[in-house]
Amino acid sequence: MQNNLIFLQDILQQTPLPTAVYSTDDLVISFANSAMCNLWNKGEQVIDTKFADISADFEKDSISEEILRVMKTGIPFLASDRKLETLINGVWTPIFFNYNFTPLRNEKGIIYGVLHTCTEVTKLHEAKTKIVNSDEMLSMAIEACGMGTYEIDVITNTIKTSDNFKKLWCIDSEVTLEAVVAKLHPDDQQLREKAHKDAIENGVFCYEARIIQKNNAEKWIKVFGKIIKNEMGEPSTVLGVVQDIHEQKEFEVELKRKIEESTLELRRSNDDLLHFANVVSHDLQEPVRKIKIFNDFLKNEIADQLPDRSVMHLNKIAHSANRMQSIIEGLLAYSTIDKSSQPVEKIFLNDLLDNIKTDLELIIKEKGAILIISDLPEIEGAPILIQQLFYNLIQNALKFTKADQPPRVIITSTIKNIDSVESIEISFKDNGIGLDPLYAEKIFAAFERLHSKNEYEGNGIGLALCRKIINRHNGTIMAKGEKENGAEFIVTLPLKQNSKNI
Repeated sequence: MQNNLIFLQDILQQTPLPTAVYSTDDLVISFANSAMCNLWNKGEQVIDTKFADISADFEKDSISEEILRVMKTGIPFLASDRKLETLINGVWTPIFFNYNFTPLRNEKGIIYGVLHTCTEVTKLHEAKTKIVNSDEMLSMAIEACGMGTYEIDVITNTIKTSDNFKKLWCIDSEVTLEAVVAKLHPDDQQLREKAHKDAIENGVFCYEARIIQKNNAEKWIKVFGKIIKNEMGEPSTVLGVVQDIHEQKEFEVELKRKIEESTLELRRSNDDLLHFANVVSHDLQEPVRKIKIFNDFLKNEIADQLPDRSVMHLNKIAHSANRMQSIIEGLLAYSTIDKSSQPVEKIFLNDLLDNIKTDLELIIKEKGAILIISDLPEIEGAPILIQQLFYNLIQNALKFTKADQPPRVIITSTIKNIDSVESIEISFKDNGIGLDPLYAEKIFAAFERLHSKNEYEGNGIGLALCRKIINRHNGTIMAKGEKENGAEFIVTLPLKQNSKNI
């Protein structure tokens, strides 16, 4: 018997669970293992010491009462997540415990002491506090956003919801799956079924549906959900939120209506502008042509009879008429380029550039221009538009030249993969008057001129026309350069087009 008692004491002494035994009404400590002594910050000398002598003043009275009550009534006492101040490194620190007071009885059933065991749960308490705070913050955030939450037990088909869910779903009575489904608009119930069916594979679902309200009015809601599976990999719970999106839907409908109205109005306005541009262009060409003809008649008939000043005036009339004709032709080209589709054909860029060199032969010879052209590939596009594009870019390079050196235009190309589309990047680089980087984008606007008409001829439409042609071919165009140090235009075009017409 004595050996068994010693063995039992050894076990209790070595256990990491703080353990102590109190006897008599004075709560004399008759046993305390090392773990309990460490907790009290005392040595083994606590044996035969009163509990009140080793406890902090602010806690000993309440705990002593709990121990004495167990000793007198024989009813065990359990405290969970109880905060106690403990002396750690000379500082009283709040520590949380779960502890038990259990009556000890002799063979006659008489209580002779109380067994005290405890477990520190500070970290568990902190974790629970964080979870509670997180849950509270999440609930506040959900409520603030006007959402409702729900939880479905897949096994029992029962559903738990927040109060806001009931308001959003327009349910006053007990919430059941049947009641929830019944509130959905008949045309949207299959949408819900499909979303839940798809969620079995990917685990989440999201759909928009209409709720039938008491007055039979419809209200749009958005449902988010996630399927939680058990350890067997089977669906056990569905968690989700519901959001009121009725105002958003009404806004979308109104926005769509306004966009359609604006689009129709814009299309009508564009058609009117195109019609106006065509009429004006055609109507203006005839009087301009007559001005040029009769001005030539005057020069041929009486130029030798007129003073030099009058001849200069006739020359200015001819110059202005030519410029007017150029503006009209540019306006006509710009206004009609989007009017009709063009068939997509194979274009041999080398042949196309040879034709352009022939068209510009006079100005090339006049300025002593040098064109350095690398070998270019075959592409798909509208030949007449690509011809216009290249013509305008080369003519532009030959126009804005320096007075003290012949123009030089270098055309190179590189095959590139742009957004998974095989494309060609073509560079038109010159040694002309250059370009201020601030205007690298502005020059593509219609009628935008960076130089006066007295310095350089032009109608301000050429580069705008180039961008239109590029856009129709699903490409890009950009300009860069420096003042007095040449300009470079970089064009990218897909090698193949996705449609037969552009």
